[in-house]
Amino acid sequence: MDDAGVRVVTAVPVTIGVRFAVVSDAPGSGPLVDRFGRVHRDLRVSLTDRCSLRCTYCMPEQGNEWLAKTSILTLDEIERIARVAAAAGITTFRLTGGEPLLRADIVDVVGRLARIEGKAGPVQIAMTTNGIRLREFLPDLIDAGLARLNISIDTLRRDRFRELTRRDRLDDVRDGIAAASESGLRPLKLNAVAMRDVNDDELVDLVEFAVAHDAQLRFIEQMPLDAGHTWSRERMVTREEILSALSARWRLTPVPGRGGAPAETWILDDGPHRVGVIASVTAPFCGDCDRLRLTADGQLRNCLFSTTEFDLLPILRGGSDELDRDLDAMMRACILRKLPGHAIDDPAFLQPARGMNAIGG
Repeated sequence: MDDAGVRVVTAVPVTIGVRFAVVSDAPGSGPLVDRFGRVHRDLRVSLTDRCSLRCTYCMPEQGNEWLAKTSILTLDEIERIARVAAAAGITTFRLTGGEPLLRADIVDVVGRLARIEGKAGPVQIAMTTNGIRLREFLPDLIDAGLARLNISIDTLRRDRFRELTRRDRLDDVRDGIAAASESGLRPLKLNAVAMRDVNDDELVDLVEFAVAHDAQLRFIEQMPLDAGHTWSRERMVTREEILSALSARWRLTPVPGRGGAPAETWILDDGPHRVGVIASVTAPFCGDCDRLRLTADGQLRNCLFSTTEFDLLPILRGGSDELDRDLDAMMRACILRKLPGHAIDDPAFLQPARGMNAIGG
């Protein structure tokens, strides 16, 4: 029995590295609350570690060790986990990758998850994508139940895009954004990682591009999540620098009531358009974090920067007689080990072994 009164937490190593299994003999109950009172309502579901781009801050151009196909969660397994999560209080599932649109059954994934109902009613399905195949899939995704969409675009310049992503696909990304804008799917958000001497002279241009597409630009401080472990604080453009650049163009009025959202937002001039900043490094929002993450190979993570994972595959494929109960127990055990913050500023901070493409955005 642990300090939360739930018998769920016998953790044993199952592989060399950071993956763990939790053995349970009792179901959990109530909302997904950690030791610090944070109620978890958002599950980020990575569908694949593969991507059509090779962004320098995320993954190397060559030599990537992809997850084995046999370890990738099936659609039935994803749905089973999602139903257990919804019953425990998860209300939003965000589909990520890698690039989620590379998954052949992506429309079926959205459709199956969108039909799930939790205690508060139907869940909401969101997606983060690079937009490259979006025009092709978007009508079917919306019909299947996709409710919200984030699209990544770090630069509007073709030469920079090619250098940053190692692919010449800017036109495809812009076409995907145009399709999303035309669809009327709202809110529509565009994500940009702000990088010194890379795109820090485009901050205003990126916001104006977003406004022209009736979207909200959200700048993200570059985080230590690259597969090559080359991140440095000196190359990161901070929240204050971003706001200073934007203030030269617009009057910024802060929007109150952020809650568990990762982005702080400001109204541009008199509105209605807004801009957001996700300052995970210089102004972390760990105290209000309500997110869990599920990797494409079935590992639960309680933090983007976690160095431990909780392995669901032995439960899903082990013939458990109490499958839903054991999945619920694993989820609660994972949450109970969530730390108060990611501690990037701590000298003892260790960057996760996985790159962002394998963790899920």
